[in-house]
Amino acid sequence: MRTAQIGQLVRILRGRGLEQYAVIIGIEDARFVWIADGDKRKFDQPKKKNIQHLELLEEVSREVADSLNETGRVTNGKLRFAVLSYRKNADLTLEAHERGE
Repeated sequence: MRTAQIGQLVRILRGRGLEQYAVIIGIEDARFVWIADGDKRKFDQPKKKNIQHLELLEEVSREVADSLNETGRVTNGKLRFAVLSYRKNADLTLEAHERGE
């Protein structure tokens, strides 16, 4: 099992946010993390989530991680940008795969 890291993108597998994407903005312990997406779940009101209810994605947002390490905060705009960028790249990859590229 991979360990979670700050700035890592996740896909929610359980709960109200099912199938939505978010960014890890804090690590409580080996079992729980704090996530936010900058849209429905803002930085100031993160969701505490059991790591078993998340799919840890390969993508790590350097912008989010650097901002949190430097200032302890990140803007909701950076969170939204990280999620949107990942979804856009994932959609392009899926389309290319479907075309056989």
